[in-house]
Amino acid sequence: MRRLLALFILLLGLNQATSADELMMARTVRSFPEAMNSLQEAIRDKGYTISRVQRVDVGLTSSGFTTAEYRVVFFGKPAEIRTLSATFPELIPYLPLNIVIFAEGDETLILATNPLKLGEFFDKPGLGAQFGQWEKDMRAIFDEVTHNP
Repeated sequence: MRRLLALFILLLGLNQATSADELMMARTVRSFPEAMNSLQEAIRDKGYTISRVQRVDVGLTSSGFTTAEYRVVFFGKPAEIRTLSATFPELIPYLPLNIVIFAEGDETLILATNPLKLGEFFDKPGLGAQFGQWEKDMRAIFDEVTHNP
């Protein structure tokens, strides 16, 4: 499990070691397909657009992992991303937001880097509120995936 978490932290684009409190992580008893559908619906319900779903199983299977149920879901609000990219081009590598979803036995896990962590790297007026809103929205998305039938 530690090796798997390390891989996903790398996939989330962090360039330095990350402790568990910097991650948002939840487990659900839903099957992977059900959890994936719920995740996409929850993202849309919060007003975001899914830009792509990236399979990462090819690299994982070559590293010895056996399941093909690993995805990274990229999402954002297009106008917001355009504005932030123009105003703060240094944020471009972190946009759009993303959530990793993967099957583990009969359960499904979702995880993401807490958007508030970006505030440590980008301490500029207005961005703290933006990161806080993303964190609030992501917590609501996680809650919907794990608690709603």
